[in-house]
Amino acid sequence: MGSSRWKIAVVVFLSLAELLLPIEADEHEHTYTDKEEVVLWMNTVGPYHNRQETYKYFSLPFCVGTKKTISHYHETLGEALQGVELEFSGLDIKFKDEVMQTTYCEIELDKAKRDAFVYAIRNHYWYQMYIDDLPIWGIVGEADENGEDHYLWTYKKLEIGFNGNRIVDVNLTSEGKVKLVPNTRIAMSYSVKWKKSDVKFEDRFDKYLDPSFFQHRIHWFSIFNSFMMVIFLVGLVSMILMRTLRKDYARYSKEEEMDDMDRDLGDEYGWKQVHGDVFRPSSHPMIFSSLIGSGCQIFSVSFIVIIVAMIEDLYTERGSMLSTAIFVYAATSPVNGYFGGSLYAKQGGRRWIKQMFIGAFLIPAMVCGTAFFINFIAMYYHASRAIPFGTMVAVCCICLFVILPLNLVGTILGRNLSGQPNFPCRVNAVPRPIPEKKWFMEPAVIVCLGGILPFGSIFIEMYFIFTSFWAYKIYYVYGFMMLVLVILCIVTVCVTIVCTYFLLNAEDYRWQWTSFLSAASTAVYVYMYSFYYYFFKTKMYGLFQTSFYFGYMAVFSTSLGIMCGAVGYVGTSAFVRKIYTNVKID
Repeated sequence: MGSSRWKIAVVVFLSLAELLLPIEADEHEHTYTDKEEVVLWMNTVGPYHNRQETYKYFSLPFCVGTKKTISHYHETLGEALQGVELEFSGLDIKFKDEVMQTTYCEIELDKAKRDAFVYAIRNHYWYQMYIDDLPIWGIVGEADENGEDHYLWTYKKLEIGFNGNRIVDVNLTSEGKVKLVPNTRIAMSYSVKWKKSDVKFEDRFDKYLDPSFFQHRIHWFSIFNSFMMVIFLVGLVSMILMRTLRKDYARYSKEEEMDDMDRDLGDEYGWKQVHGDVFRPSSHPMIFSSLIGSGCQIFSVSFIVIIVAMIEDLYTERGSMLSTAIFVYAATSPVNGYFGGSLYAKQGGRRWIKQMFIGAFLIPAMVCGTAFFINFIAMYYHASRAIPFGTMVAVCCICLFVILPLNLVGTILGRNLSGQPNFPCRVNAVPRPIPEKKWFMEPAVIVCLGGILPFGSIFIEMYFIFTSFWAYKIYYVYGFMMLVLVILCIVTVCVTIVCTYFLLNAEDYRWQWTSFLSAASTAVYVYMYSFYYYFFKTKMYGLFQTSFYFGYMAVFSTSLGIMCGAVGYVGTSAFVRKIYTNVKID
């Protein structure tokens, strides 16, 4: 019975892998013979300043060509989640077969259709098309200087470049400006011109990249500045802590040589005094261990996805980045279970099944909850971003049949392999009272200040990431992103170690949550920066785009905070174990 369940789980996992992962295009899929049909797909239309507010192309009263309709299906889950709505244009295009200007349909422009086009023009609507997976953009129309008369572009002039039997370049020129007058007929036309190109098929997406933006010297300078910050911070932390710890060890060794009366009369203070409480279980250990496990999984996903993006050009396939991230997240669920389950076992937790469920569904519940809320708004607007019911079912299947079983495997391994509380110091039965200390040594103050330096190390990179997602840039410098991830982790660990040392030196043993939250506070600064970016770097407007922006920025910031918190805690935990292992305890 048990083996049959595992077989079912494996089958479901492999089936979902086929759904999630973008399938590598075969050689013949992008090769054509002379006069073979080339499909022009119409994707979405929407306001230029609201990139995520998109609608089906034919939600505007455009007419369709006379050629027989071809149905399109979502190739991957990422494509469906990103609102890709490909519809056949009806235009007759054949490989290397030039077409002179030809009328393919006419629009019967009544008042309702005119109002729809006028609204689109006033809001700077643009549309997206695809030929052989190459994106093309065009503007619906334009208004005159006074904003009284509105004109529709009616002539699509396509110029397609080919290299051998492959399409390597597509350009669109919009012409034929026609004034929108009610109760008239507007003829829509197109033409196709083919030209030879020296562009290699592997390099055909290079024209969509923007090296002058992403490889600007400001970007290089920010990376260099962050790198120098890491060197300085690591050196400073090492020097201060090593010198301070050496003095602490010398003082504690001297105290060991005193007799009992001298030791009682001596002025004992410092982190050694809390050795009986420093490894005491944290408050709310179930939530804490679930957060640590989720943070470790997010770090694993970030690292693996960046590596894959550095090796493969994921931006060349629609939805491939999102599909890859979902697949990697599901596949790394044992990481979550292992770290969360082992930590919960070390802290004496007994309700491990409940902890496993919380750890498995913590991040999916946050993401799906936000998406569910935004989906209501998208459905109200009839936007293409509205998630289909079938996609929701697929996501639920991933959570139930992939993430949960793999998380269970990781939890069992973590509890059995590293779930023993092998602390270097015994935990006292009665907690030691925490003495009063200066206000800046309080955990709340340390938490608020702990995220400043980590945020400073990624501040410039956040601008480039935000611009690539919320504006019309394709992010491709994943080597920079990997370097920034490494820098962020090093800075986070250094800062949390220093914060924890000062906290323990003040004889406050509540370091677990403090180390996590001081690192996680980076998310607060990132979310605050998102407000600045929204109001001063974009021209977004409307309920849908605003809720979409701040909803998913909250998800991004929270996930980043959980990852930083887990990294900070893991580094600090190793530091705490090290210093208490090296000191002699009675």
